[in-house]
Amino acid sequence: MRVFMLGWEFPPFISGGLGTACYGLTKALSALNTHITFVLPKAVGTEYTSHVRVLSPQAPEAAQGSRSPAAVASTYDLAAQGANGNGGTRAASKDAAFANVEFKAVPARFASPYPSGPPIRRKTQSATQHEQQQRIGVLQDPMARGVAAVPNAPFTQYTGDLIAEARRYAALCVNLAANTDFDVIHAHDWITFPAALAVAAVTGKPLVVQVHSTEFDRSGEHVNQQIYDIERRGMHAACRVIAVSHLTKSIIEHRYGVASSKIDVVYNGIENGLPMVDPMNRAAIRRGDKIVLFLGRITMQKGPEYFVKAAKKVLQILPDTKFVMAGSGDRVTDVIELAAAEGIGQKVLFTGFLAGADVARVFEMADVYVMPSVSEPFGISPLEAISHDVPVIISKTSGVSEVLTHALKVDFWDTEEIANKIIAVLRHPPLSSTLRHHADMEVRRLTWSDAASHCISTYRHALSAMP
Repeated sequence: MRVFMLGWEFPPFISGGLGTACYGLTKALSALNTHITFVLPKAVGTEYTSHVRVLSPQAPEAAQGSRSPAAVASTYDLAAQGANGNGGTRAASKDAAFANVEFKAVPARFASPYPSGPPIRRKTQSATQHEQQQRIGVLQDPMARGVAAVPNAPFTQYTGDLIAEARRYAALCVNLAANTDFDVIHAHDWITFPAALAVAAVTGKPLVVQVHSTEFDRSGEHVNQQIYDIERRGMHAACRVIAVSHLTKSIIEHRYGVASSKIDVVYNGIENGLPMVDPMNRAAIRRGDKIVLFLGRITMQKGPEYFVKAAKKVLQILPDTKFVMAGSGDRVTDVIELAAAEGIGQKVLFTGFLAGADVARVFEMADVYVMPSVSEPFGISPLEAISHDVPVIISKTSGVSEVLTHALKVDFWDTEEIANKIIAVLRHPPLSSTLRHHADMEVRRLTWSDAASHCISTYRHALSAMP
């Protein structure tokens, strides 16, 4: 099976769960002898990545109108890296996991489409806001918690002219696909759908689209009509639609009018075998504080205000608790102001966007992880928390709640119940231990290999539907 895969992020450049999902799924598909051409709509610098290298595209030639494969996209031969001794055996062993994957980067001006990557500061910031951040617990001392401080700033929901960039990306992908041999097209989320539709129209190959998040998840009822139209068009034109949960399948069915029989649910997995945390090390890092963690985009979808309101209730019972909010987003300033207004600013610490080792570090500090999402198509971060031996409290309106039994589940709006469950975990070590032990066994059954097998089944279904 040969797959032409379109995605807009891949580690280490990620703004959320999509990049993690693309990494895990692509690696697992490669292990099942599926050959993938993975196309990214941006240049990825080689100095930042450890598992693959994707060279910068030949942007000057493409900008001058050349549409040859060499001008449209750059390629890096992973096998050649090991053969040439560039990086030694360690690099070769890492790249072996992607032996059947060819990564290509086409020139694009995408920033993170959603407000979740490293924050983009406005040109000016009022002294009042700066003083407020200093006063209410933005992490200023990296050594205090082992997490670097990142200044926060307001976001807009979408950055740049993404619609125009998505169309430009589509044109380049058509040129690239014309010189690539494949059986099926697999597109991840709306920003790649125009490209996928164009490639399908030119090549006649079956299209599978995977929905990791819908516009209703991201924006509630105030959807961006252009993006909704792109999503709907892509889902209806596809031979098959992959949803990351039954929750997402229901939204696709009822909000986009896609037939249930056309939608396959494929749950995300997680990389198992992460090293266990040393409890003594955790104790030294937090210096006796109980740490409650929120990790994700600080935006409407993730329910950060419910986390803050629950924090206030917890602090009335357990005043020595600290609440860490790791992430960035368009609601950062609002949430900072809410913490100040609730009188708990010194107890709520904002780290800004975290990636790589800093994510593992913040999990090591946590005593409990809370995900109060208003609408969460799946939610990989609770699985990551469990893999780091952290008990989790998750919203009932999340896809991951369909696969986790040993997690405490709450209505996102019920801050009283969220607070009660946080207090229970912090006060009762046997409860925490039970949740951690049994949830870890559940997570070990959620593998990317299973997800890849289900995707291959979907590919075959799509191929069989072609005339």
